[in-house]
Amino acid sequence: MIITLLILAVVVVLFLLAAALQPADFRIERSVTISAPPAAVFPYVNDLHLWQEFSPWAKLDPHVQNTYTGPAAGVGASLSWLGNAKIGQGSMTIIESRPAELVRMQLEFLKPFAASNLAEFLLRSADGQTTISWSMTGRRNFPMKAFSLVMNMDKLVGGDFERGLATLKTLAEAARK
Repeated sequence: MIITLLILAVVVVLFLLAAALQPADFRIERSVTISAPPAAVFPYVNDLHLWQEFSPWAKLDPHVQNTYTGPAAGVGASLSWLGNAKIGQGSMTIIESRPAELVRMQLEFLKPFAASNLAEFLLRSADGQTTISWSMTGRRNFPMKAFSLVMNMDKLVGGDFERGLATLKTLAEAARK
């Protein structure tokens, strides 16, 4: 019995130590190339009303309560949501917008966990196409570091980014035709 408790204690201490040693800063990023110029792609990420058309989370709660404030698009445009357990509660506000080039957003998550992160959409043009990169950066507190030991956040959130970018590609390419 004592040996079992000692082994359990060692495992718990090692887990806590491993979590504590995880880097605090994180970055998740995915990209896709779209057969459309940046001017055709940019409105989807600069207008939060259009966000719902490609957001990988929009379909997870058909009854989500969205509230828009500020201008319709660009700096100051804001979207707050209150949804089910799959999408939680939070807000996003555009803090920087450069036409056909960049949209940067401040993200505030309230539920299921509190977090403050930055999201960025960077558009690069080449040969009539647009490569758009979607990234999110932030800091992980201790519980999030521990969670990342059992759940790969890059794959989890990165997969959502990939689905959203695939939908954005379909929308922008169809609108171009």
